[in-house]
Amino acid sequence: MATQMTATATADAQRRGSSFLRIAIALQTLTIFLQAVSAGLLLTSSYGETLHSAGARVMYGASMLYLLAAVLAWKPGGGSARPVWHASGFLALASVQVVLGIAHVPSVHLPLGVLMFGLSVLALARR
Repeated sequence: MATQMTATATADAQRRGSSFLRIAIALQTLTIFLQAVSAGLLLTSSYGETLHSAGARVMYGASMLYLLAAVLAWKPGGGSARPVWHASGFLALASVQVVLGIAHVPSVHLPLGVLMFGLSVLALARR
């Protein structure tokens, strides 16, 4: 009886962790998409730079949330550590993206943004 209750509690924890992970990936994907929109505004309006700068902070925060969600989904349930590695790699890409944006290197910043969006959509589709 106790084993059955423990198994049920573990399954519930895994489900919650997986849901939180999916939400975090969706939020990250949305913020990256909004960064593309604000990049277009950057080229056409006076307030585009402010939006893109604020969006970069939100996107970086979403990447950190993705890593937190991956760790929380992995540790309590004892699942695969693969999402943690994916989230860590994504946070590293986001860090490079921020540095390239601050340094005004659009020749690498733009393609990296497209790559990040594609990887984020792929991670969302896999969940």
